[in-house]
Amino acid sequence: MALDDVYARNLHHRTHRAGWLRAAVLGANDGLVSTASLMIGVVAAGKNEFLMTAGLAGISAGAMSMAVGEYVSVRSQNDIEESDRILEMEHLATDPAGELLELQHIYINRGLTPELAMEVATAMHAKDPLAAHLRDELGQHPHTKARPVQAAIASAISFTAGGLIPFAGAIASTVGTKALSIVGFTIVGLVLTGVLSARTAGSKILSTTVRVIIGGALGMLITAGIGQIAQVAGI
Repeated sequence: MALDDVYARNLHHRTHRAGWLRAAVLGANDGLVSTASLMIGVVAAGKNEFLMTAGLAGISAGAMSMAVGEYVSVRSQNDIEESDRILEMEHLATDPAGELLELQHIYINRGLTPELAMEVATAMHAKDPLAAHLRDELGQHPHTKARPVQAAIASAISFTAGGLIPFAGAIASTVGTKALSIVGFTIVGLVLTGVLSARTAGSKILSTTVRVIIGGALGMLITAGIGQIAQVAGI
């Protein structure tokens, strides 16, 4: 098999897309559930005059929160990886022989004989010792490197897209049917999110989708209950 064919086959693995796809799917699901729950809570509290304002505020605040939170989280991961990189460079500079033996033991634990493991470790050290240790000792790979800006943008856009679905349900309904319309639109959105999540992870579509729907339904149900309590209490 040619090297180009091997490279093309590797592109089909989902790990290459794990970072931004995870953020996008999570953002869309959060946008759906949080916005729908917020709007259902407002309706349950009898505050329909504030429904659209609450929906827009929820989408805007949630998108910014997701973007900032995702950026900080992924950036922290980058900082840890960079610290490990610097530490590994220091180890290679001060004790290259010890690092060579360490790499040999890694390959032995993976099933190679000591002789073959030393041969492989020596070849790796001759080519690029830092890359070998980052990959085989610390598990750092260029194609899985965290990208904070990309993750933040994906989270914000997907949260907004998810949040607009229950918001559209509120717009498309009359006063007496807003709750049902919001729930209906949200369930459809949760189905789409569940299918996308399953296809992204390569898992079973039905079980993943059902799990997503149940989680979203519980969020709306609990918030509706809180809204009812607020209405009864006259808050």
